[in-house]
Amino acid sequence: MRATIHYIENRFREFNELMFEGKLPKLPIELSDSKTFLGLCVCQKRRSITGKTELYNFRLRFNTRIDLSEEELEDTIIHEMIHYYIGYNKMKDSSAHGTIFKQIMNEINQNYGRHISISHKGTKEQKEQAYGNKKRWHVVAVVSFTNGKTGVKVLPRIAPRIINYYNVVGSNSNVSDIKLYMCNDPFFNRYPNSSAFTVIYVSHEEIMSHLAEAEQMMCDGKALTLSKTNRK
Repeated sequence: MRATIHYIENRFREFNELMFEGKLPKLPIELSDSKTFLGLCVCQKRRSITGKTELYNFRLRFNTRIDLSEEELEDTIIHEMIHYYIGYNKMKDSSAHGTIFKQIMNEINQNYGRHISISHKGTKEQKEQAYGNKKRWHVVAVVSFTNGKTGVKVLPRIAPRIINYYNVVGSNSNVSDIKLYMCNDPFFNRYPNSSAFTVIYVSHEEIMSHLAEAEQMMCDGKALTLSKTNRK
């Protein structure tokens, strides 16, 4: 099943009374088509007159792209309610899923037979739903490192940003080569699109197998051109 605001509001009221003593105020519920999360507890920060940081304007946001079982969706709702409970009550945890979060999570799992976890592994089908199989054009940078590793980066389709990434990353002493491709293989839907100077390490063979039909983009440091080439 996929999340709806009506369903989440009903479960929120039920779980609030059952697990949180009815102490969590109602808050806005938002839906998202994001491929990067199942649920989020979102809030804003401000500094009080005493200099302390305060959290306010809490919202819960849930993914509608991925088809979850009812139990998975309920556990996701409770997971985000724990975050809300900690933030609303100004409890200082050791990390996002620190000691306090784990303690509350484990108590709920034990007392109510839930299976809440820190992160959701997801089935193969759910991962495919998240990434999507629709063909989209991507600019893909394949970065080879002097230590033998290969990194991949999906870049915005904006020439100045592509050229800047090529120049900055390519000039790094740990980089032996950088190649750019224009590709519409759905495999690359899973990678975040940004111009940050980062890569995700992957198998060279796997990446190149998904670039078999791509066009290589040639860059001289100032301009880009497309050229079909042999991709070994």
